[in-house]
Amino acid sequence: MSVEGKNRIITTQRLLEMKRNGEKIAMLTAYDYTFAKIIDEAGIDIILVGDSAANVMAGHETTLPITIEQMIYHAQSVVRAVKNPMVVVDMPFGSYQGNSKLAVSNAIKIMKETEADAIKVEGGSEIIDSVLTIISAGIPVMGHLGLTPQSIHKFGTFSVRAKEEAEAKKLLEDAVLLEQAGCFAIVLEKIPAELGKKVTEALKIPIIGIGAGNGVDGQVLVMHDMLGLTKEFSPRFLRRYLNLHDEVLGAVQNYIKDIKNKDFPDDSEQY
Repeated sequence: MSVEGKNRIITTQRLLEMKRNGEKIAMLTAYDYTFAKIIDEAGIDIILVGDSAANVMAGHETTLPITIEQMIYHAQSVVRAVKNPMVVVDMPFGSYQGNSKLAVSNAIKIMKETEADAIKVEGGSEIIDSVLTIISAGIPVMGHLGLTPQSIHKFGTFSVRAKEEAEAKKLLEDAVLLEQAGCFAIVLEKIPAELGKKVTEALKIPIIGIGAGNGVDGQVLVMHDMLGLTKEFSPRFLRRYLNLHDEVLGAVQNYIKDIKNKDFPDDSEQY
């Protein structure tokens, strides 16, 4: 019996090959069908359905409030759109920490209901039992170290992490631990470039950075930031490729003006 399904071009095996060949990995977030379809068409390697949806889609100050059900909704929308890139879904805060049985149950729920390719979790030794249990269920796991936004209340700041020797040493140890547990890749967020390069050279799995320098295996940004939809957020690592905020603002203002001036619709735009 044959089953027709979505056979992604980008798989965990392909990502390992990309690292070995020195081919950089491009990753971007998406949260809805329309943008995901465009990003797929552009040729992205990985789409991350990030819990940053809590910020850019729902207006929360942190990523903590978003729920599993909301993450599943966004992931379903993205998966329907894409053909080629790997789709990775963030497990939200509280869905995997401290309880490995709950973690695997929630990971299975996400995978079954979204048909995504993998999940992502934040943390190292603190969550390793959950990582091992999820991977033992056959679910690919991407790690995330450095500035982990779900722990923002513990850190108390969004400043660069692992600048001190002790924290840098723990980050490297955690990265090795995640690799040994079976993670297929790790995101490093907002750490010194030298440390990002050191971790990348020490591990066989791909390291994807967001503010981790150019010595890592790939880069990820939040779509809304990269396209210039958000204007308040301007960290050093962010490169804006478009100023979509002003483009949309101008378009909507012109739409309003045309209606007020009775210029829209004209004779050619009615039946």
